[in-house]
Amino acid sequence: MTNLLPAAAPHRAFLRTLSVLLTAIVLIKLSGFFAWNDDIGITRILKLVTRLGMTAAVYGTYSLIIRRGAIDSFRWHNGPVPLLYGAYLLLGLASLLWSRNPGYSFLQWVMDLESLVFAYYFVKCFLLIKEFFPESQVRFYHVLGNAVFLILLVFLVGALVAPDTFYRLTHGGEEARLGGFIMNPNELGMLCVVGIACLMFDLERRHRTVLTAVKIGLLLGALVLTGSRSSLVGFVLVLFFHLRQAGNPRLKWAANVAALLALPAVVPLVFIKQGGLEEVLSMTGRLPFWHALLTEALPREPLLGYGFMRISYGDYFQSVHTYAAQMAHNTFIQVLMNLGLVGFTIAMLQLGFTIRAFVRQADPQVRLLGAGLLIPILINSFTEFGIFGMTNYGILFYQFLIFFGSLHYHARLSPGEQLWLHRRRPELALAAA
Repeated sequence: MTNLLPAAAPHRAFLRTLSVLLTAIVLIKLSGFFAWNDDIGITRILKLVTRLGMTAAVYGTYSLIIRRGAIDSFRWHNGPVPLLYGAYLLLGLASLLWSRNPGYSFLQWVMDLESLVFAYYFVKCFLLIKEFFPESQVRFYHVLGNAVFLILLVFLVGALVAPDTFYRLTHGGEEARLGGFIMNPNELGMLCVVGIACLMFDLERRHRTVLTAVKIGLLLGALVLTGSRSSLVGFVLVLFFHLRQAGNPRLKWAANVAALLALPAVVPLVFIKQGGLEEVLSMTGRLPFWHALLTEALPREPLLGYGFMRISYGDYFQSVHTYAAQMAHNTFIQVLMNLGLVGFTIAMLQLGFTIRAFVRQADPQVRLLGAGLLIPILINSFTEFGIFGMTNYGILFYQFLIFFGSLHYHARLSPGEQLWLHRRRPELALAAA
């Protein structure tokens, strides 16, 4: 199909409704990853209801778009991307056979599968809107950026009215970090960068420029309050990529100069905080823990690991000289521990093909969207849950990228599909012929 005709006026109200609906769905979906209540039972119920409910809601929204006259005619593109991710999940399911806690492994696996289903239909909604409503202003980056902004606005307001709840004290109470125990500050910092990366597209297309700039400014302020050094690095890289893509050569030159001038100020301010250089070089104590995992835990189960999202025979791994933890705080070591060298190889190949899919994209905006999401979630993956770790919204963002990189609309319609299009969208029937 070629997008020859603009969206008709009767669709404008429908598209506005879609924009609000999709924003609300992904906002509630993301909020399901937070611990909003101290009671673990209530928190689990909220997570279950919000996640499953929003997966059902996004399927309902997808069905609304189909009933409006869109046709689900997709083909797989960059086949190794979904195939290898499927292989990773299948190995994870098979690992229930050797996991010492199959119930826990299965729960983690089901949550990953559920978010994959959500991502599949969520991405399909935007691909269908782009194909069948070409004049629509409903954009993936606009919807996700606004949802992230609204979530962080809650944290910014909460930091003012209930600082004891929305701040977490670290380094012996000397440093307060936004996030509290509702969300890990590093994970929250990563979410800020994802929001900024999305809203920068609105800024570049001059969509409500002042309001968008205010949103980005507030998200940047929230990022600073999280105290996440890794996320700040992600923000700088995302900004650099956006400025490099700008058509103005002077802007590119200014971005390079500004980056060089900022280094002397940023390094001591961001990286040499409480704990000094020694803390940074040990990755806040993580390096000894990773060394113990690789030298003590891995040799026991080198090929297939300990089971999906397990890093030891017991619930926690602890070495003589390290703390006890249930996860590796590094998504690459995590997948190596829970699925062994076999799973690690599959995961790294899958990641490589995903990156390759975006590098090869002809559309520069899609390439930049890939960089805007991949950079913060990959940086976060080196020190936190990550894209192959325990369930978190970084996995969801990565699954979005999987489908944006592998789902391709198939323009050739069958006779039955052409008849359906003629009945539901006669203004597009000629374009489809």
